[in-house]
Amino acid sequence: MRFALPIRCTPGEDCFVQNHVDRDPGSGWRDFACGHLSYDGHKGTDFRVRSLARMEQGVEVLAAAPGVVVGMRDGEPDVSVRERGRENLRGRDAGNGVRIDHGDGWVTQYSHLKKGSVRVRPGQRVRAGEVLGLVGLSGNTEFPHVDFVINKDGRALDPYAPASQPPADAAPGCAQGPAADTLWRGDLVELLRYRATDVLIAGFAPEEADRGKAQRGEYEEGLGGDSPVLVFFVESFGARRGDRERLEVTGPNGRRILERERVIENNLAAHFAYVGRRLRGGRWPEGEYVGRYRLLRDGAVAAQTERRITVR
Repeated sequence: MRFALPIRCTPGEDCFVQNHVDRDPGSGWRDFACGHLSYDGHKGTDFRVRSLARMEQGVEVLAAAPGVVVGMRDGEPDVSVRERGRENLRGRDAGNGVRIDHGDGWVTQYSHLKKGSVRVRPGQRVRAGEVLGLVGLSGNTEFPHVDFVINKDGRALDPYAPASQPPADAAPGCAQGPAADTLWRGDLVELLRYRATDVLIAGFAPEEADRGKAQRGEYEEGLGGDSPVLVFFVESFGARRGDRERLEVTGPNGRRILERERVIENNLAAHFAYVGRRLRGGRWPEGEYVGRYRLLRDGAVAAQTERRITVR
């Protein structure tokens, strides 16, 4: 069986695979490409959107194949488990979701949907690509995404490589795209090429950057000349231990006014960083400010971005 994308987005542009199926049989975790985009015991593929602001705009979750809805839940709030507390989930870790039976032992599940968005009911027949609901933040999650799980005869399968097993460590033979036995449709293979690391959001803030505010898009209005603080922030995913991270800001005259460089100490599923300084009297000089972010891995660029803002 082959599956379509379970989300209306373009992977690598406005959505990303944050976590893959855990392929490590022990207490550690490893994705199909020998990377660390997973966690212990994870059985699905997490398609995340860039930010909470994008989630609020509405991103559709789609049936990946035709079938019959055999389960659904709605009504769970869109609140990060960090705020809600796992003890308050009452066993509803999947949050709002839909389960579809495709016949012949194939079943898919779509979890963490937005409260009030589920559009289907048990017994309803759906087509591939039919809207099931919207990406949300319900259940046991810290970021907006849909957790897409494929089961065959009660066993979870990795759609990227359902039969093959990755090498024990990151070796030259590690796959960087779906395997020959992939469960994804053929037209999706290149689109779903493995992305170990990427930038989610970046921008400027007039205060010490708050991750929640950045995720909600509350810093999009820009900076004034009298802003008490000038901060450049970035959120990325997939940073690895030993990576070298650099943030810098140049002012209207092209001179560097801020910089920060450090070595990443641990593998990070998602990572928020910023650099900034306070206004020292007067006003910020008028003109264009450029923030640049670069993450180096083994001397090569693993992720980078640039943002510009004009101060008047």
